[in-house]
Amino acid sequence: MFFNTMYNVVDTFYAGLISTQAISALSLSFMIFFTIIGLGYGFSSAITALIGNASGRSKSFLASIYAHKGIFFMQLLAIVLTIIGFIISPYLFKLLGASGEYLQMALDYIYIILAGTIFFMTNFALNAILVSKGDTKAYRNTLIFGFFANLALNPLFIYGFLFIPAMGLKGIALSTILIQLLNASYLLLKVMDTKLVHFNKINYFFPHKKIYKDLINQGIPSSMNMLIMSIGSLFLMYFVSLYGVKAVAGYGVGFRVEQIMLLPALGLSSAVLSIVSNNFGARRYDRVMETVNKALKYGFIIATFGIIFLYIFGKTIISQFDSDPIVIGFGYDYLVIEVLVFYAYVILFICVSTLQGIKRPKMILYIALYRQLIAKYAIAYVIVIWLALDYIYLWVGVLIMIYSAAIFAYFYTQKLLKEVTLNKLSKK
Repeated sequence: MFFNTMYNVVDTFYAGLISTQAISALSLSFMIFFTIIGLGYGFSSAITALIGNASGRSKSFLASIYAHKGIFFMQLLAIVLTIIGFIISPYLFKLLGASGEYLQMALDYIYIILAGTIFFMTNFALNAILVSKGDTKAYRNTLIFGFFANLALNPLFIYGFLFIPAMGLKGIALSTILIQLLNASYLLLKVMDTKLVHFNKINYFFPHKKIYKDLINQGIPSSMNMLIMSIGSLFLMYFVSLYGVKAVAGYGVGFRVEQIMLLPALGLSSAVLSIVSNNFGARRYDRVMETVNKALKYGFIIATFGIIFLYIFGKTIISQFDSDPIVIGFGYDYLVIEVLVFYAYVILFICVSTLQGIKRPKMILYIALYRQLIAKYAIAYVIVIWLALDYIYLWVGVLIMIYSAAIFAYFYTQKLLKEVTLNKLSKK
C-alpha cells in the first residue's frame, strides 16, 4: 500500500511539473477516480468475505463459484460505471467551477481513466480472490511494479519520445491504464494457481441470480460506504473551491501526501477482512476478537509514525509538487490538521473490515451517511458559508466529525462481536 500511495504521489508530482492548473484538474478528476476505486474496493471486499466464509466451512466448490462469478460481476460493473462516468463528468466538473482549459484538462484525464475502468475492476476481483486465500503478496508485487513503471512511463507519455507524441496530463492517465492492463495479466496467472478459477467450464463465469444476490447484499453496504465517501469528497471539494483554484491545488497535494501514511492502514484492514472472514466461517470467534485487537494496536503504531513524519517533513514534501507559496500554505494547513485524524481512520477501517468479515455490513452504510454526507455538509456549510471562517477551520470541523464516527463504530463493533459470538456458541 505504500507503493500504491507513492504511485499517486508520482502522478501529482508530474502534474505539478505541467502546471498548478494541471494539479487542480487532477484533483477534480480524482473525485470520480475515487468513486471507481471505492466501488471496486467495496465489491471486492464482498468477494473476499464470501469466498473466505465458504473456505472456512470447507465448501471449496461454492468458493470457486463465488470466484468465477465475482470476476464477471466486476466487469459488468465496470461497463456501467464507464457509461455513467462519460455522461456526468462534464456537468460535475462545471459544477465544481471548472471552465475553459481547466475543464478540458480534467476531462482529458478522466475520459482515459474511464475507458480503462474494466482493468481496474478486473484487478480488484482477482486480488479479492487472492486475499481470501491469504495471498497479499501478489497484489503487493503489482503495486511495486506499478510505482517504478509509472516513474518511467509518466515522463515518456507527458513529453513524448520518438514516435510517442507529447500528451501532457493525458499521458499520466494513459500510463495508469497501461500499468493496470499489465497487472491484470500477472494477477490472473496467480489466481489460476489457486485452482479456484479455471476456464474448463466457461458457464461458471455467467451471471447467476442467487450468487449475484449474495454479492450485492454483501457488497452494497461497503460499496455505498465508498460511494458516499466519494460524494462527500465532492461536497468538500465544492466548499474548498470557494477559497479559489490554488486552494483546490493545495488540498489536492495535501490529500495525496496524507495518503503516504494513511494507506498502510488500508492494507492492514485488508488483512483483517481476510483473517476475520476465514475464522468466522470456521467458528473460531476467539481469533476474530484477537485479530481486531491486534490490528488496532498495529494501526495506532502506524498512525503515530505517520503523524510524527508528516509534522516534520510535511511542508517540505508539499513544496516538491508546487513552488507557489500560497498553494504550499493551503496544502500544509490541510495536512497539519488532518494527520491528527489518523487514529480515527484506523478505527474506522478496521471496524468496517470486521463487519464485512462477519457478514454484518449494514451499519457501514449508516456510519458513511453520517460521516460523509450529513455531518460533513453541515459542518462545511456552517464554517465556510455561514461563519465565513478561514480555510484551516474547515479541517478542524472535519476532524471532530470523523472522531465522533470512529468512536461510535468502535463501540458498535465490539458490542456486535460479543452478541454474534454468544448467539453462535449458544446454538452449538
